[in-house]
Amino acid sequence: MRINEISEEALALSPKDRYLIIVKLNDSLNVSNSEVEKAWIEESIDRSRAYERGKLETVAYEEVFGK
Repeated sequence: MRINEISEEALALSPKDRYLIIVKLNDSLNVSNSEVEKAWIEESIDRSRAYERGKLETVAYEEVFGK
């Protein structure tokens, strides 16, 4: 079944059924990915160490948020 066919069939459903499909699709996208989480943890550690060594350029809060 092609995307267009699936979309047409989904749009013919009741609002309640379309909502339930949206929830299921959204849930399928929010599955935890341990590889991605691990990569972000490693990146945050690397950034923290670079900051501590003075190797990371920083920007003042006021400059970023204008306060």
